[in-house]
Amino acid sequence: MSSDVARGIIEPTWNAPARVRAVCTTRQGGLSEGPYASLNLAEHVGDDAAHVAANRALLRTALGLPSEPLWLSQVHGCDVHLPDAAAPYPAQVGPCAADASVASQPGQVCVVMTADCLPVLLCDAQGCAVAAVHAGWRGLLEGVIEAAVAQLRVRLGLASAGPIMAWLGPAIGPEAFEVGAEVFDAFCARDAGAAAAFRPGAGGRFFADLYLLARQRLQAAGVRDISGGDYCTLSDPERFFSYRRDGRTGRMASMIWIAPLADAG
Repeated sequence: MSSDVARGIIEPTWNAPARVRAVCTTRQGGLSEGPYASLNLAEHVGDDAAHVAANRALLRTALGLPSEPLWLSQVHGCDVHLPDAAAPYPAQVGPCAADASVASQPGQVCVVMTADCLPVLLCDAQGCAVAAVHAGWRGLLEGVIEAAVAQLRVRLGLASAGPIMAWLGPAIGPEAFEVGAEVFDAFCARDAGAAAAFRPGAGGRFFADLYLLARQRLQAAGVRDISGGDYCTLSDPERFFSYRRDGRTGRMASMIWIAPLADAG
């Protein structure tokens, strides 16, 4: 079964150093049933808790994860979880309420879960710190990407824009993500350039490009090396969960970590 999980894994194509490991799961290879079939990794969506626990165990085995991922309780905000920098494998009692995490110790696995929202993975060119970001439109609007980049730089000790790179994982695509005029107005009130990420739809609504909105925010934060952004979760039901498409559904996980020295060769 773990081989089934591994076959469904997406590995980013980007310029991250070899010691940085990053993956995104699909819905394939797990034990969950019905609307959660099959590799649902979220405990909060109504799936059988035993299936979720088994799926997480399968994932750890398939990927050879160095520790339990730092699962978050995501709230569409901009708080960034900062695990103890001195502890390689920090103990965690329940998920922390945050929408991003930053780690600088080898073996700390940052993770976010999505099913249409945008996962953003970050690292520096030397592989000294990594971050995972859950960026739905609300988080993007409020600055979750900027908050994660800022905390990544704090961990790196950089006072100015440094060599940080980003990968944009599977999210709902610009031809499928329809929003109300209030979303368009809110983004344009923060940045007039955000209008380029919206296309008028019917009835005064708009189609929004999460990928472009994220690129704009990353570039404004000094991140120039940006990869990914070529998926659509809603239009690919074989591979991806989609909340907009199905309502009751599971979640994929996007993870990033610095390999422990024994595994970095």
